[in-house]
Amino acid sequence: MKRIELAEYVNAHGQAKTAEAIGVTQGAISKALRVGRKIFINQLPNGKVEAEEHRPFPSAKNIAA
Repeated sequence: MKRIELAEYVNAHGQAKTAEAIGVTQGAISKALRVGRKIFINQLPNGKVEAEEHRPFPSAKNIAA
């Protein structure tokens, strides 16, 4: 399995192909890149790709003030 950052994968394959590969819209890819989300693409041995996001737990939005 090969793991690369979303931006690197998009640079190699384009936003539309990346979106199609992981099952989201091109707009979702664009927004994820724009806001700097830490998303990684895992290239599986069978040729498929999966995406995973790295973020703190609990996220800041879930902490009561």
